[in-house]
Amino acid sequence: MTNFQTARHALGARLRELRTEAGLTGRDLAHVLAWPASKVSKLELGKQTPTRDDLTTWARGVGQPTAADELHQRLRTLESHYAAWKRQLAAGNRARQEAWGTLEDNSRQVLNLETGCIPGLLQTADYARAMFTRVADVYNSPVDVDEGVAARMRRQQILYEPGREFHFLVLESALHIQLAPPEAMAGQLDRLAGAVGVPSFTFGIIPLAAPMPITPFHGWWIYDRKLVKVETAAAELTITDESEVDIYLRLWDQFTDIAVYGADAHRLIARAHD
Repeated sequence: MTNFQTARHALGARLRELRTEAGLTGRDLAHVLAWPASKVSKLELGKQTPTRDDLTTWARGVGQPTAADELHQRLRTLESHYAAWKRQLAAGNRARQEAWGTLEDNSRQVLNLETGCIPGLLQTADYARAMFTRVADVYNSPVDVDEGVAARMRRQQILYEPGREFHFLVLESALHIQLAPPEAMAGQLDRLAGAVGVPSFTFGIIPLAAPMPITPFHGWWIYDRKLVKVETAAAELTITDESEVDIYLRLWDQFTDIAVYGADAHRLIARAHD
């Protein structure tokens, strides 16, 4: 069970506790709140994430309005592990890029695996522009593409700061997936060719022919070996549980073992150019 699932189940158990303390059945509470009985059940079983208003209404419905503050705090803890893109992008791409930048500023080591796109810290402005345009279309978020691109380019300056370690791995397929116009893709491949062998960070490519340790469903970022960020189509997950972080660290080591660098990486980039 992930941190997010654990937190949601714990919140549901607390809601159930408050209801039983009030001497109400699930159907009784549903009637009081004018909710479907199924909603009460899903919230208590941790199968649905409540809103802040849901929690305020619940606290009042069980006769303990002061419990709302505690429930809101539990919700904030839950949301720290699961951040829906719709909510994250409500303020636009620039704000999201600046949040990533803050996390990078506070980290000494960043390990990033990408399976379908180029790592943000290695993207060209044209490639990033195409990516942000797609994001705005998919999530119906503010179209602050230029601001997002500028913020991402500023983030890249950290790659050259002394005392930091950045290691990037990309699946070979990321070199071929057309997420930008042909000219932008060509420029991005040139950028990657220049990134091979740069002393301030490490860049490797995982050949498609290599034996994969696991199906590469998605990429991830590992910060100082104790926090992992994972992006899904719907949300960004934050993983801090030590046993779960260890899984990503072991997988990172296995993907590192099959990655190629230097001249071999250059050959894969040249193949993608053809």
